[in-house]
Amino acid sequence: MTLELKSVSKVVNGVTHIHPTDLTLEKGTMNVLLGPTLSGKTSLMRLMAGLDVPTTGQLIWEGRDVTGMRVQDRKVAMVYQQFINYPSMTVYENIASPLRLMGKSRAEIDAAVQKAADLMQLTPMLQRKPLELSGGQQQRCALARALVKDAGLVLLDEPLANLDYKLREELRVEIPKIFEEAGSVFVYATTEPEEALLLGGNTATLWEGRVTQFGLTPDVYRKPVDATTARVFSDPPMNFLDIGKTGTKLTFGADQSVAATGALADLPDGRYTAGFRPNHLEITRKTTDALKFDAKLVVTELTGSETFVHLDHQGARWVGLIHGVHQLDLGKTLPVYLDPAHVYIFDEAGKLRAPAAYAAAA
Repeated sequence: MTLELKSVSKVVNGVTHIHPTDLTLEKGTMNVLLGPTLSGKTSLMRLMAGLDVPTTGQLIWEGRDVTGMRVQDRKVAMVYQQFINYPSMTVYENIASPLRLMGKSRAEIDAAVQKAADLMQLTPMLQRKPLELSGGQQQRCALARALVKDAGLVLLDEPLANLDYKLREELRVEIPKIFEEAGSVFVYATTEPEEALLLGGNTATLWEGRVTQFGLTPDVYRKPVDATTARVFSDPPMNFLDIGKTGTKLTFGADQSVAATGALADLPDGRYTAGFRPNHLEITRKTTDALKFDAKLVVTELTGSETFVHLDHQGARWVGLIHGVHQLDLGKTLPVYLDPAHVYIFDEAGKLRAPAAYAAAA
């Protein structure tokens, strides 16, 4: 059971929503579409589902060309962030509706509905109408209906956004297990890098309608092929700094340099871009070889256990994610530190030339 996208694209009124895309999604796998709003996640899922017809390319399902086949003729389940339920039916009947269309027996329907309702914590609400439920409960009803459908292709478009934190964390663990056990091809769209890491499986990063990288989620995170992918797979986005390579040294700014060892030693002399994630920026020196930068503190955000610091470094905006709660003076210059082991090196075209030392060793 495999879904293949071969040079699939979508152009609407002369505007390219999806650039030519090649992807192969295997049976029993979880595949995360990660990208910011308007990056093309929903457009790509609609093409996979058959809700839209591609402008170019083919969709191959289990070796069969299904390009242009109606969605109702495919074994597909799709759940949106904006949940859809039948308002005149009870929760029980909403969940049971696809099973009735499949001609299942009353006993089969009841067993499947009870199992899905229990997982989604909807059992006490089975006789209520959707409009009697909270937004999160209505979303769980839509998810339960997708669960019982036993679809070969399951598409979830930011399905947990309206749920409370505790239930969201539980379902992030449970839902993939259910579909993987069923042997479905599982596709999950999200804007959150942390969610992609929690879900695991494979990740495709999207930017402006292009899939920039696809592979095992930890590999895409640790070794992004370019600066765009690194930016997408970081929240807040990765910070960048222009640097130079001369002989055996990498030069950061006017007076800081580190030895170009390992993969860095083979880089040709020239100009590069250093990238580092917000959680690797510190306000105290933790290693003797840490690089020190002076930056103006623009904004701070307290999350309870962490502090986001928004910085201006010579006109470039950086964000640091600092453990703990810190009271800092806005508008003042703040020394920040960076361990060179956490620095990625990109060339002038944005392509990765050397992963961070910690990532390369993973």
